Amino acid sequence: MPRPHTPGPEAESLLVDAETDLRPTPEVTAARRTLRAHPALLLIGIVLASLNMRAALAGVSPLLGEISGHFGLSATTGSLVTTIPLVFMGLASPFAPRLARRWGTEAVLLSALVLLLGGILLRVAPPVMALFAGGALVGSGIAFLNVLMPGLVKRDFPHRAAGMTALYTTSMIGGATVSAASAVPLENALGGWQGSLASWSLLAAVAALVWIPQTVLARRGTHHGEPAATPVTPMTPVTPVTPVRTTPEAGSRLGRSALAWQVTFFMGLQSSIAYVCIAWLPTIFTDHGMSKSAAGLVFAFSTMLQMVGSFVVPTLAGRMRSQRTLAVAVAALMGAGIAGLLVAPVAGAWVWAALIGVGQGGSVGLALTMMVLRTGDAHTSARLSGMAQTWGYLLAAVGPLALGVVHQTTGGWALPLTLMLAVCGALAVLGLGAGRDRRIRA
Repeated sequence: MPRPHTPGPEAESLLVDAETDLRPTPEVTAARRTLRAHPALLLIGIVLASLNMRAALAGVSPLLGEISGHFGLSATTGSLVTTIPLVFMGLASPFAPRLARRWGTEAVLLSALVLLLGGILLRVAPPVMALFAGGALVGSGIAFLNVLMPGLVKRDFPHRAAGMTALYTTSMIGGATVSAASAVPLENALGGWQGSLASWSLLAAVAALVWIPQTVLARRGTHHGEPAATPVTPMTPVTPVTPVRTTPEAGSRLGRSALAWQVTFFMGLQSSIAYVCIAWLPTIFTDHGMSKSAAGLVFAFSTMLQMVGSFVVPTLAGRMRSQRTLAVAVAALMGAGIAGLLVAPVAGAWVWAALIGVGQGGSVGLALTMMVLRTGDAHTSARLSGMAQTWGYLLAAVGPLALGVVHQTTGGWALPLTLMLAVCGALAVLGLGAGRDRRIRA
């Protein structure tokens, strides 16, 4: 019988060196101490930033008819009001991790909120170009928030990542719900669509004020993506390590990972469905005879129910090794709601809105959770988030514009909704790949 191996003096020395090397750096120790001293401030900051991640977009949809009528825009041109922010959400996303590594996550989040504030106010300036330029700034600010939030959660809440993802996703959808529900009442109360849109600058301003002390405190910690400990010398594998299941592409560039692209396209297709609904769902209802106020309420109801899916699905995902079943389920819910719009758009409006809402909330929550669960560290999570949201939102930008063109060409909603059913099917197939129990390691 072989004798058990006893480490010699050299191995014991290496073990001591390894333990020393794995200790957090002084900067990380200070950052953790700061986090423990101000947990409420961090949570409030995350919630307020999340409330801004869709509010400035969701409040446009119920007012799109008034905005288009004010500037004399056609249906296709009017869809650019919601498409341009999506395009810039995709174009600006790659810069977020780079800026965060240079200036720190907190500083970039604060800058994103200021950029969002300026874009919201610019949108209501008199020239029509200001409407589109403001939309570009709004999209850029939201892009930075979208990309950096998963990495922030992975960094500061590594053992509660799924729960924190559920929290900020639910907050994001809550902001969209209130924005959609109050768009028309604010228009009536403030004398026009300009006042309704401009009112959301107050929420961005409050969030920016909360992130100012966060940014100052973070100066004593590390920048986004910096290592939490000095790397161990490769020559010192003195203790056995349980291997992490990774894709064959692990260790190669993220762009060569099939799993990374599956997560990316899952993000893109679910975002496309979501922003098509943001852009056109109230119009679908009004085109079938529903009043504008009733259509706004149904849309707000659908958005509100997204909070159910956005909280439940990420929570379940964090407890499951594979998320494939959840991916198919959320795609099926949205597909059922869209099919209902083809059959009885007004008679079953509340039911279809509920199915679409729960499915959308679950799909966005699952997409964001996958960015955390499919990676092993905060830096890789931020890189995957940047990749998924860059290409994902560029893909999503095609949706509202394409459906606007198809609707204007055909004069109805049958073909556009049929195309959306096909997108739901493709989303389910992608979810089978992106939901696998695998990890990407940079």
